[in-house]
Amino acid sequence: MRTHFIAIGGAAMHNLALALHFKGYRVTGSDDAVFEPSKSRLQKQGLLPDELGWFPEKITADIEAIILGMHAKADNPELLRAKELGLTIYSYPEFLYEQSKHKTRVVIGGSHGKTTITSMILHVMHYHNIEVDYMVGAQLEGFDTMVHLTETNDFIVLEGDEYLSSPIDRRPKFHLYHPNIALISGIAWDHINVFPTYENYVAQFEEFIAKITPGGILVYNAEDPEVLRVAEAATNTIRKMPYATPAYQVANGVTLLDTPEGPMPIEVFGAHNLNNLAGAKWICQNMGVDEAEFFEAIATFKGASKRLEKIAESANKVAYKDFAHSPSKVAATTKAVKEQYPDRTLIACLELHTYSSLNAEFLKEYEGALDYADVAVVFYSPDAVKIKQLEEVTYDQIAQSFQRDDLIIYTNPQAFQDYLFGLKFTNAALLLMSSGNYGGLNFEALKNLIEA
Repeated sequence: MRTHFIAIGGAAMHNLALALHFKGYRVTGSDDAVFEPSKSRLQKQGLLPDELGWFPEKITADIEAIILGMHAKADNPELLRAKELGLTIYSYPEFLYEQSKHKTRVVIGGSHGKTTITSMILHVMHYHNIEVDYMVGAQLEGFDTMVHLTETNDFIVLEGDEYLSSPIDRRPKFHLYHPNIALISGIAWDHINVFPTYENYVAQFEEFIAKITPGGILVYNAEDPEVLRVAEAATNTIRKMPYATPAYQVANGVTLLDTPEGPMPIEVFGAHNLNNLAGAKWICQNMGVDEAEFFEAIATFKGASKRLEKIAESANKVAYKDFAHSPSKVAATTKAVKEQYPDRTLIACLELHTYSSLNAEFLKEYEGALDYADVAVVFYSPDAVKIKQLEEVTYDQIAQSFQRDDLIIYTNPQAFQDYLFGLKFTNAALLLMSSGNYGGLNFEALKNLIEA
């Protein structure tokens, strides 16, 4: 099949391009910017565009599928040419559905925990040599790509993002998958640039449930009040399976999960991760893995990339990096690290980087999010606010939002780095939470400092 990617360099897009290439498709693509690791990975397979930019002449009548990435604009010259020729244009999720409509589709949704739960499921399947197709939002240990597609596998596991599908398709991605088995991990208002009210955001999850195939299964986090409400209110013909955080203890920095065979040490920690684990267990059981097999496999799960990822450790110092940016995830992640290291000074550094987090109106949602930190630091770049064309966020607005008199705030990347490198870190746990890089923080030098 001849496919062309408009905006091939994106994290999700280049992985789908690689998956189709490995499946035997003839793949081409364009982009106006391609960064690492996408660049090297595409180059290795001969898929990197010869030059950057958009070239309408690449769009020819023999192309059977145009796959349009979010990075492209609605007036993209290649997109306009594809429309002229009457070619079939898919958004990323539409094409994934097309590839999986004859499979059992397992879709993991929720405002937070999606990547971790999907990763746990795939880890368990991989551990037991069960072949499944998948799409996950992070690079996983033991997996070559974030997308894998075959003609033969019975199941596909899809991370179900509620963000928009493409520049010309404003539907949330997870509305397009029509799951046979679905999971909702939590609902906490996010993507306020698309869903301007809390009610509008919650409605997307109600629609997601409505799109579960008749006779399908909804696995849901019964500890989240909003998830519980929308799950119980659903009237379509589905089976509902609630889950809750399992019992566990923390001893000497090790989390022990209660199992029928007794306490079992696991690599991940924090109540939110144990809650994610409970959801993953139900999904795996519905995919044919029994409870004992699940526990055996999950004991070796180390976590998804940038999800409470340990980046450095020495005798009495440890540092973690996490993708957390939404208020609920920041609070859960900070609490998890404090529970794991109750006798250490927890230094929690949050970068306000996303559209939502840099919105002055949304900032109040962060009240209490850093309360579990002994030292709370917020970094944001005024330049990022300008790039996103938002109203300027002031120092006072941030200080007021978090409701901590001792909150430390930095807007200059060098000043923030100097502050970090000036800390002693004696008997400390450092937590770096961001979907960015703090304006160019030298993570390698920081790692060396922690490990010294």
